[in-house]
Amino acid sequence: MPLFQQAVFHTTVAELTDLPVDAQCEVAFGGRSNAGKSSALNTLANHSRLAFVSKTPGRTQHLNYFRLADGKYFVDLPGYGFAKVPEDVRGQWDGLIAPYLRQREALRGLVLIMDSRHPLTELDLQMLGWFAPTGKPIHILLSKADKLSRQQQLLVLRDVRSGLRELGGNCTVQLFSSLKKSGVPEAEAVLANWLGLAVREERPPPTALATARKARQKPRGTVGWSARTARGVGRAR
Repeated sequence: MPLFQQAVFHTTVAELTDLPVDAQCEVAFGGRSNAGKSSALNTLANHSRLAFVSKTPGRTQHLNYFRLADGKYFVDLPGYGFAKVPEDVRGQWDGLIAPYLRQREALRGLVLIMDSRHPLTELDLQMLGWFAPTGKPIHILLSKADKLSRQQQLLVLRDVRSGLRELGGNCTVQLFSSLKKSGVPEAEAVLANWLGLAVREERPPPTALATARKARQKPRGTVGWSARTARGVGRAR
């Protein structure tokens, strides 16, 4: 069972004073609009509509909390990059998100989703440069990796890692595909470490050796009959 399958919507926060007081560990999810942030959240939780609430009117510019366990949360940030966002909404975003990301003690790290076909955009670089001084880790999911060939995946992974080294900061990166469910165990391991959760170990399926051994076993009745027949033939001789 996926590690975060118990995730459920908890609350929407529009003011810093409304942040959950019981929070011990939080992981924030950010990304440029249409980078696949909601899909990544849904995939990690194995829930097709968990993050759908963030798209409902009136909530797109707020913090959406998803409860994982007592005191542990995923926090869905508004997508950045809307060119036509009104100034008052933009001001609300800056007034809420900026202090949350820089001052929230319970925040353990930021998951930044980037479209693997268009990584490290100007807006992504601004977010990285803005959050990195907090000293908290950043884990980048290069989403929609299924749309690239294997060679293209390796190239973009190499290029992004190179770009992150130049930026400095505590950053890691991986390929991710919500469609193919690839990269989920790797992301789970990183986030579980941040949240202090134990990663569940999946039991491997029966090995071919065990299957073959079982196939070689014969029913007792058949074996007994064969043995008795052989003994009878021996006595006849």
